[in-house]
This record gives sequence, structure tokens and C-alpha cells, in this order.
Amino acid sequence: MNEKKPLIEVKNLKKYFPVKKGLLGTHKSLVKAVDDVSFTINKGETLGLVGESGCGKTTTGRTLIKLYEPTAGEIIYDGKDIAKLNHKEMIKYRRKMQMIFQDPYASLNSRMTVGDIIGEAIDIHKLMNSKEKIERVQYLLHKVGLNNDHASRYPHEFSGGQRQRVGIARALAVQPDFIICDEPISALDVSIQAQVVNMLEDLQQDMGLTYLFIAHDLSMVKHISTKIGVMYLGKMVEVANSNELYKNPLHPYTQALLSAVPIPDPEEAAANKRIMLEGEIPSPIDPPKGCRFRGRCKYATPACAEMEPELKDLGGGHMVACHLY
Repeated sequence: MNEKKPLIEVKNLKKYFPVKKGLLGTHKSLVKAVDDVSFTINKGETLGLVGESGCGKTTTGRTLIKLYEPTAGEIIYDGKDIAKLNHKEMIKYRRKMQMIFQDPYASLNSRMTVGDIIGEAIDIHKLMNSKEKIERVQYLLHKVGLNNDHASRYPHEFSGGQRQRVGIARALAVQPDFIICDEPISALDVSIQAQVVNMLEDLQQDMGLTYLFIAHDLSMVKHISTKIGVMYLGKMVEVANSNELYKNPLHPYTQALLSAVPIPDPEEAAANKRIMLEGEIPSPIDPPKGCRFRGRCKYATPACAEMEPELKDLGGGHMVACHLY
């Protein structure tokens, strides 16, 4: 049995945003949106990234692809640390790393036809001649469930689900290896969400793609992900195999998130006790010392206020950052 090789290795990634300036132009405070996050994604696999709004999921994805410059840390893509590469050096990696955005309308240029939108990156990277580009665009339209006629239309002529299919086709245009899916189904009707997720899985199988799938719908994340990472206030608090995380959530925050997932079986749903978190999420500008979750955790001890828990491997790749373990 061949062990899968890592395509993405993130080590101690940080992304801080300045929010105030002093009299001399020095920054007075920083939003610690992503604060010392580490994870690995193997080739052909999917890491689901979940957590409440504002936990740093999207910022992690955008920093990974260098839409945001990382403050610190390593982003190792296929053995090469790309974190400190300049714009020119990053161009060849932009081909290999693409992104599907949350809002399928805002992410598409309303003045361009769908054919031009999908083919734009092909032109930028000078990958094909005009005839080859047209053939590639038509191939991708069919691959995402659209047809040749759609190439001459504009984004406003499509439904939300169709627009997201265009966004997916655009991401695939330059034959990437790695795609960041930034809540790609959250803006879609429930009836369309499963179709899009199933299509992403089919594309992954056909093209050997690797995904970072960012979402807040934990039931959908379980369906598509090989592994799941749980973020809280800029920190990774738990990482495990998808099935393992659902069967045996260890971090109190993960347990609370999973208790809120709807269960279709009425008897099982009645037996499932919802864990209600109390208190407010602390500010990422001035996060509490020690464990950032301690103010909302019923298991908090004095040690939680003193020391920040490290992400520890408890066996089988199940990692958790909690003083209970």
C-alpha cells in the first residue's frame, strides 16, 4: 500500500491585520485572524475546514493561495515553501492553485461573457491558441453541467447554481492540482447544494484534484472531506479523519458544533442533547491568554487561563488542543 504524499503542508501560519495607527504611523493593534495554524493535505484528498463565522477559515484559505501575504509561517506546496515568493515567482504556482469563491455573482465579471471568464486565465498563462481555448472552454462547460450556448451569455443571465458552476469551470481552466473551495455552496438553494458537492467529488476523482473545503455546514463537510479541521478564533483546535471526528469529537467546541447538526431520524434527534455555548466570542484583537475557548467552556480549569494548549496527536492522526487530554 503506497502512502499518499502531502501536497500542502502549512506550518505555523499567521495572518495579522493592522487596525489602528499611532501618531507616528506605527500600528497600535492587530487582528490575529490566523494565529499559528498548521495542517497537511495529501494529494487527492480533501481537508474540510469548519468553525463559526469570524474564526479565520476564509483568511486561512486566502493566505494559503497568497491573496493575502502571510505574516509568518511556511506554506509548502509539493515540497517548495511559497510563503516568501514574490509576485513574479508566484505566477507558475497560481496555475496550480485556484479558488472557488463563496459568492458566485460577485466573483464573476459582469461585463464579460462566460466564455471569456473561463478562458481569461488560459490567456494570462499563454497556455493555448484561440482554437484550443474555445475547445477547452466548451469541454469545461460540459464538465460542470452547462452547454456550448452558455459561453456567449453573461453572468446575470444565470441562476445562482449555474453561476457557481461557471466559477468552478473557471477554476479548472488552467488544470490546477489544488483548489480552495471557500464556502462554495452557502449562497445556493438547499436543493442545488448536494448537486454541486457531488459534482466537486466527481471532478476530484476524474482530475486527481486536492481540495481545501471551507464551510460551516458540518453534515456537508463530512460528506466530502477526508479529514476535518476545526478552527476557533484563529486557532486550530482539532483535526481528525472525517468519520473519527464525528464518532469521537474530543474538543468541547467540536462537541458543541456537532450537537447542532440536524439529525433526520426523529428518535435519534430527540436523544441527541444540544450543547449550548454561553458567553461571547472574544475579540481577535485582544484574545484571552491561555486557551481562547475557556470563557465559553464548562470544563475550564485554572490551567486553561495560564497556558495555551498545544495541538497534540493522540494517535491515528487525531489531534486536539485541549488541557483535558
